[in-house]
Amino acid sequence: MSTTGQAIHVALTFDDAFWAPAYATMRSVCVATDRKSDLVFHLLNLGLTAEHRKDLDAISKEYGAQLVYHPLENSDLLGERIALLPKVKVRRLHNIVYARLFIQHVVPASAKRVVYLDCDVAVRTPIEQLAEMDMAGKTIAAVQQPERFKQAGGHDLRDNKGLSMTKPYFNAGVLLIDPERYRKVDIVGSLTERLTPAQIERVYYDQDILNIVFADDILELEARWNLQNPEPAHEAFNPLIVHYSGVAKPWSLKSNVAYAETYRHTMTNELFYRFWRYRLAKGAKRLIGLG
Repeated sequence: MSTTGQAIHVALTFDDAFWAPAYATMRSVCVATDRKSDLVFHLLNLGLTAEHRKDLDAISKEYGAQLVYHPLENSDLLGERIALLPKVKVRRLHNIVYARLFIQHVVPASAKRVVYLDCDVAVRTPIEQLAEMDMAGKTIAAVQQPERFKQAGGHDLRDNKGLSMTKPYFNAGVLLIDPERYRKVDIVGSLTERLTPAQIERVYYDQDILNIVFADDILELEARWNLQNPEPAHEAFNPLIVHYSGVAKPWSLKSNVAYAETYRHTMTNELFYRFWRYRLAKGAKRLIGLG
């Protein structure tokens, strides 16, 4: 049944350093659907500059999609709410990874579904096919992590952090969420009830938390909805969403990933090379201790 005219809610979380990949992810969504004007992007952002916001606003001008900015600098989403969660120690990550745990607080009460996308994702099919999927009464729908034993078991598959290697373990880079059901769950409270403080310190941030709290409440999606770490050979599988979850990213000048050229043109050549120069300058400042 056609639902044209009904809002399609899509959420992304990112800091200013990922403004260009966020743009590419949104543009990939827009390119792949005829329902461009139905799209509502919720951008949970941190430190976004006026210059980079102007780049993102181009999505609305080009496609008629709505962009709703949720600045997190003065929000309690990354304050007291996550005080009991492990501090993010991985250099390439940031506390903003926890923002997706609270998406239900930023989408309107009228939203029946919200799609969450990491900013290293490219969408290749109409997003409404995911957004309007029957969730079979589950709160979340997701794709399994390919290396689930290592993710759940840790070093030597002995790291007890409240996860079972006999159960599915899902990747959190592409999620379909039922906000109404999601709002009924106290995620942090549920985690602290199930795990000891020592176990909590070993969890892999938001992804482990979602797998622990919603262990029996996740609908498994076909792998093509989140084909992770895609290489050129994977193009034969005609993935619906590709997730550049590995070290190789499509915004690198020389990157042997699936759909690398398509990604560059999705980001647009102008922004692709501007982002490359931005990363180069940032890396140079870090190297000499200025950033």
